[in-house]
Amino acid sequence: MSTIKQALAVACIQLNQHPGAPARLEAEILLAYVLGKPRAYLHTWPELPLENHILNQYQALVQRRCLGEPIAYITGQREFWGLPLNVSPATLIPRPETERLVEIALELIPAEASWRIADLGTGGGALALALGSERPRCEITGTDISAAALAIAEENRRHLNLVNVRFAAGRWFDPLKGLRFDLVVSNPPYVGCNDPHLQEGDLRFEPQQALSAGPDGLEAIREIICDAVDYLIPGGWLILEHAFDQGDSVTTLFIENGFTRVFCHRDYAERERATAGQLPAK
Repeated sequence: MSTIKQALAVACIQLNQHPGAPARLEAEILLAYVLGKPRAYLHTWPELPLENHILNQYQALVQRRCLGEPIAYITGQREFWGLPLNVSPATLIPRPETERLVEIALELIPAEASWRIADLGTGGGALALALGSERPRCEITGTDISAAALAIAEENRRHLNLVNVRFAAGRWFDPLKGLRFDLVVSNPPYVGCNDPHLQEGDLRFEPQQALSAGPDGLEAIREIICDAVDYLIPGGWLILEHAFDQGDSVTTLFIENGFTRVFCHRDYAERERATAGQLPAK
């Protein structure tokens, strides 16, 4: 019968043969998930023997990871902005760089504001829920064309008990006809459809419609910027995530559609990651 320490050692050897996050970290995440314990438990009880059914379950998950399946999909969990979120292959895996959009938005939204906010292409609801948790007086609506993704988003909303967040089915602004917003935020697809990265790493497993947008990756961004003019109040803000090499193109699209105070923000790796612009006040 293997101990926790022995099981982790074997898993590390297997995971070290494949690219990804540090093998030790991933081995611990998977074993903690199987045991239903925090990772600290593994360090506290390294000599604890594992029952065969637990060991078999663990080894099966390690094999899935060795085949490239994202660890977030294996566990069905990923933290974003300190919030524990459910994820599935119907949703993108929330990434740390997308937290930059939350930071930019919070710099714009006064602490006691009662803004109306839209999150387009919400997926599992990460952006909408992060903003809802930080600005409880604001009303946030997340939209998505995928019913499966919205089901995950609603699970997350109920788990977090965020009554100021709701979700609606439809493409971008389609479910929001007749409404105006103080702020619109989106992490839309922005990878070119022929980009070889779509066939690498975690991207192979994530929903392609949430990743790629036309030959240059800008189709969704163009559509959102153009339509946002009809859904923002005068003085309202639009914030979009994009690829590190799309900053100039996105800035130009903002300006061409009448936005002012357009600024491209960098992520934690100092890469251009998001652009924000304001609709002129009348």
